[in-house]
Amino acid sequence: MSGRKGLATRLYQGEAGLNIIGRRRLWFGIAAGLVLIAILGISIPGFKLGIEFSGGNSFQVPASVGTLTGTEEQVDAALAEVEGGTSHVVSSQSVNGVGGSFYEFRTTELNTAQSNAVQADLAGKFGIAEDQISINQVSAAWGSQVTERALLGLVVFVVLVMIYLILRFEWRMAVSAVSSLFLNLVLTAGIYALVGFEVTPSTIVGFLTILGFALYDVVVVFDKVQENTRGITASNTQTYGEAANLAINQTLMRSINTGLVALLPVGGLLFIGAGLLGAGTLEDLGLVLFVGMGIAVYSSIFFATPVLSLLKDYEPRIQTHTKRVLARRSTVGAPRPAGGNRRPAAQASDEPAGESGDEAAVDEAAALSGAAPKVGARPAGKRSSGARGGRPGGGGGNRPSGAKRR
Repeated sequence: MSGRKGLATRLYQGEAGLNIIGRRRLWFGIAAGLVLIAILGISIPGFKLGIEFSGGNSFQVPASVGTLTGTEEQVDAALAEVEGGTSHVVSSQSVNGVGGSFYEFRTTELNTAQSNAVQADLAGKFGIAEDQISINQVSAAWGSQVTERALLGLVVFVVLVMIYLILRFEWRMAVSAVSSLFLNLVLTAGIYALVGFEVTPSTIVGFLTILGFALYDVVVVFDKVQENTRGITASNTQTYGEAANLAINQTLMRSINTGLVALLPVGGLLFIGAGLLGAGTLEDLGLVLFVGMGIAVYSSIFFATPVLSLLKDYEPRIQTHTKRVLARRSTVGAPRPAGGNRRPAAQASDEPAGESGDEAAVDEAAALSGAAPKVGARPAGKRSSGARGGRPGGGGGNRPSGAKRR
C-alpha cells in the first residue's frame, strides 16, 4: 500500500484540497484591512515626491570630498547662506556611476543665480573646481505632465483589459480582474509610501509594469475556471464555487512558480543592486516591481476568483443550480429506515417485484452523483451500477430442477 502523498505532490497535482472559495469572507476581510493600512500610509506620511514632480535642483558632488553625512551638512550650510535658511536638502544618496562615485543632493527649487552661488560656495569649501559639481534644475510642470500621461495610460489600459476580458470570458470576470488590479495598485502604493522612497518617473513605470503581470496571472486562473464550469448547470455534482475552487487548486503551483521566477531577478535588482552595490537609482523601480508582483500572486488566488464566485452567486441561473445541488445532497444524505436499503413494505407492495434491483442501482448512482465532493477534488466519473435485478444468473428462474413445464 503506497504511503500518503506529501503536500508538495498534492499541490503539483492540484489535489491539495485548499478551501479558498469557502473562506472568501476571510480573504475579503484581510484585503479590507490591508487596504485600510495602505490608505492610512498614503494619507498620513504621504508620498515623498522627487524633484521631477515637486520641482527642485540636484547637486552632484564627488565622493572624494568626504562622507555622505558630512557633505550633506556642507550643502545645507551653503543653502542657508544663499537662501537665508528657506531651502534645504530634500534627499541625498550615494551613486556609483561609470565616471566614479559621487553624492547626489536634491534640494528645493532654486533659480539660476541661487544655484550658481551654492555651486561656488561648495567648490570653495571642498577645495575643488566648480565644474566638478554638476547642477540639474527640474520644473514641477514636467512632473505634472508625467503624472497626467501615466493616468491616461492607466485608463486606456483598464478599458482595453475590460474589453478583452468581456470578449474572452464574460463581464463578471472582467470586473473581478479589474478589481484585483486596483487592489494591487492601492496596496503597492501604500507600501511605497510607508517605506518613504521618492516618487520618480521610474516609480510610475514600475506601477504600469506590474499591471501586465497581475493581469497575466488572473487570466491563467480564470481560463481554468471557465474550463471547469463549462456546462456546469447540466450536472448536479458541483456548485459553481466548488468548480472555481478546484480551478484555483489546479493552478496554484503554476501561480506560485511564476511569481517566484519573476521575483528572483527583481529581488536581485532591489537588494543587491540598490542595497549592496549602492545603485540608489534602482531602488524606486525595484521596490515597486517586487511588492507589486508579490501582491499580484496573492490577489489572483485569494481575491480575484472569490470576487468572481460572489458575483456569480447573484446570477439567477447559478442560484437555481446551487439550490438544486444542495437539495440533491440533502435528499441523498437523509437517514434511511431500518433495514438498510430496504423500502417500507407498503411502498414495496405497490410496485412490481422486478424493479427492486433497478431502484437499488438508481440509489447507488444518486449517492455517487449527489454526494458533496471533497474540496479541491476532481469530479468522479460515472460508475457501472452492476447487475440488474430480476432472475439471478440469467438461468431458468426459481423452478426446482426436474419440474415439469405446464
